[in-house]
Amino acid sequence: MDLGLKGTKVLVTGASQGIGEGIAQEFAAEGAALWLVSRSDEKLAALADRLRKHHGTSVHTLAVDLTEPGAVERVAAFAGDVDVLVNNAGAIPGGNLWDVDEAKWRAGWELKVFGYINMTRAFYKLMAARHRGVILNNIGNGGENFDFDYIAGSTGNAALMAFTRALGGKSLKDGIRVVGINPGPVDTDRIRNLWKKRAQDRLGDAERYAELMGNYPLGRPASVAELSGLFTFLASDRSGYTSGSIVTVDGGITSNRSV
Repeated sequence: MDLGLKGTKVLVTGASQGIGEGIAQEFAAEGAALWLVSRSDEKLAALADRLRKHHGTSVHTLAVDLTEPGAVERVAAFAGDVDVLVNNAGAIPGGNLWDVDEAKWRAGWELKVFGYINMTRAFYKLMAARHRGVILNNIGNGGENFDFDYIAGSTGNAALMAFTRALGGKSLKDGIRVVGINPGPVDTDRIRNLWKKRAQDRLGDAERYAELMGNYPLGRPASVAELSGLFTFLASDRSGYTSGSIVTVDGGITSNRSV
């Protein structure tokens, strides 16, 4: 399916690995020009080389820590005229209220929650001046499934869901669509590390984490490829009436509730 994204300018944060890397690959396959941001210059350079080689697309990279003062302004100067912003950087630590102390909680929120908000604030203004743009927030289904053992993440994701809906409810008046995506468990290094911690806590052996992951739908987490294509569709004109919405991709976990 041709989504009509050839030549579209796309900025992806947290692009060097995991879901962000998959999203970058999907947009490259559609012929989009890419602006990729991450902390790791080495990983970004390697990804950019692969995307140029396999898809012949234009790729620009910027290694920056989005929590540093002035970082958002640097990214805006680097990629100010993009058509699509994908907020993806950040991972809030797992654990209960006592596992995640104030410093860890604030650090996790600084990159993901406030990072998304600050990036959106900067790029929304630029998009509004052109009366077009799409902002996609990769959030997480923890914001819908409140988890005692992921309390900082559940709370932060719920806040980003509210932020996305509040902004996206009126953004079309400025020609901008704002949409959230809530992945459930996705097979990345991050989810494996989270479940290793839980396996250590619950089973006394971090290497038994696969026993816990077997409770997922289909007995496994989603693959990155089962998620990343959704971002290109939502960015395209085929989804041009979608704003202020959250799309959940978790194999039915959120819907599988009982009293």
